[in-house]
Amino acid sequence: MTNSIDYERNMLKLENITLIALTSIKLDKTVKALMYSSKDIEWGAIKLVSDVKPDNLPEKITHEHCPKMSNIDEWNYAAIYELPKHVDTEFAMLIHDDGFVVNPESWRPEFLDYDYIGAPWPLPAPNDKVSYRAIDGELIRVGNSVSLRSKRLLDLPIKINLEWKPFHGFYNEDGFIVVNNRHIYKEYGMKFAYMDVAKYFSHENMIPEISDIKPFAFHRHYGTNNIYPNYGK
Repeated sequence: MTNSIDYERNMLKLENITLIALTSIKLDKTVKALMYSSKDIEWGAIKLVSDVKPDNLPEKITHEHCPKMSNIDEWNYAAIYELPKHVDTEFAMLIHDDGFVVNPESWRPEFLDYDYIGAPWPLPAPNDKVSYRAIDGELIRVGNSVSLRSKRLLDLPIKINLEWKPFHGFYNEDGFIVVNNRHIYKEYGMKFAYMDVAKYFSHENMIPEISDIKPFAFHRHYGTNNIYPNYGK
């Protein structure tokens, strides 16, 4: 199934993508982010995955249960090993209460050429030879949890029993995929988007490469991202 535009209703149809949020906190704000992300888009499914179902959940959002995540480390683990259980489409668009889809008109079909695409990362400090470095020394410039991921990428850690372990003391699910285990994902044919495409997909860090670009999505309110709805206020 491919993406298309319903010109009669001015809707972007992304029926092979599940819009999804995974959380145990800020449920009401997350629901608002899901709704905003679906204003002008028809997704294959819209899901809130949480340990508690909010009251008055909009009909278009499906709630699916998961174990409670009591801290950020538990969330990161769940993003790798729980999230795949709730995706039945070819891709998933993962969002948060402070990071979601804001410019449907900025969608590019080429985003679906990749198994993972997130927001551009900044360059590390000149003397930092560790941050954003893959096992082969490659400097990785695209990551973030707000991201588009293929179902096959989501399924891989469970399929091959990929060990959950920290990288320099941190348990970050995006780093687990795009940095720490990038070589393993690539061995299984996964394709990662680079800066030239990711700068149109989402913005998190205010870096020169994103100047004058209106992204499809964003994460965190600062810099040029301050113009987007803030449900954390």
